[in-house]
Amino acid sequence: MKRKLAEHTLNPVGLGCMNVAWAYGNPPAREDAAALFRHALDNGCEHFDTANIYGGGVSEEILHEAIMGRRQEFFLATKTGIVIDGTRRGVDCSPDAITTSLDASLKRLGTDHVDLFYMHRFDPKVPIADSVGAMVRAIEAGKIGAYGVSEWSAAHIREAHAVHPVAAVQTEYSLFTRNVELGVFDTTKDLGIALIAFSPVGRGALGGKLRDIDTLTEKDLRRTFPRFLAENWEKNLELIEDFNGLAAEAGVAPAQLALAWVLSRGDHVHVIPGTRSIAHWAENHESASLAIDAGILARAGDLINQQTVAGHRYPEMIRPTIDTEDFV
Repeated sequence: MKRKLAEHTLNPVGLGCMNVAWAYGNPPAREDAAALFRHALDNGCEHFDTANIYGGGVSEEILHEAIMGRRQEFFLATKTGIVIDGTRRGVDCSPDAITTSLDASLKRLGTDHVDLFYMHRFDPKVPIADSVGAMVRAIEAGKIGAYGVSEWSAAHIREAHAVHPVAAVQTEYSLFTRNVELGVFDTTKDLGIALIAFSPVGRGALGGKLRDIDTLTEKDLRRTFPRFLAENWEKNLELIEDFNGLAAEAGVAPAQLALAWVLSRGDHVHVIPGTRSIAHWAENHESASLAIDAGILARAGDLINQQTVAGHRYPEMIRPTIDTEDFV
């Protein structure tokens, strides 16, 4: 069943486009990434989510090359705000930065508009009304259809929404990561905002494939994430093995059970799992139409949750940039 997102009605399983350019493992060949995007569009994917920082714009460029000639057939989202410039790291959601970044993204994407433009992180240096004002001007100029925020707290979401309605809030949400349940989930539901779950398969941990963390490539970001460090992974792997058994009992793939659990949380919830594999894309895409017993979903939630998972979701150096409420 389709769900509302920024005045559109879409399949709630979209495609996160980070993995083709950055972060996990070695990026695929550019032509293979383009083939994945074309296959997804040909087979019912309606929502493609990218960002300016994914490969320094490479993800946006590949989307341009692969499917932008069919722009009217899909919902497109990208992001701004995270600064990665050589050794400089930070967040900039000042009006000038938003406008400049949007124009650069549109050029890389090869389009005159995106349907949704996110502030990728909260910028405490800039008044929310100023940042939202830049988004409103972009809406009025026809460059974006709506705006959203990513990893913002419930209070800041409400403040932004009071200036101009927020269409979507994107944050990490999975069996592993429940931070949204501290306030953001209820806020989005109350205000009629779509909740877009990134990393809904636990950054690949719940995909049924990863068992040995030593197989992660040297530059894989997960090597720095506490849940994937040796001292935590052994305990988490025990949970994962039990979870895989639940998926087998339900007759579905582990990733499908993980996605179905997130989608079951509310009718305003969407998921954007990332992948480099056409086969995995097809498996993920099918999740929205699966009928999984509510008892299995409940057992999955009881098995894997904030109390049973070992390790924080982010390393210490990243945690200060996350505005979403955190567990003590």
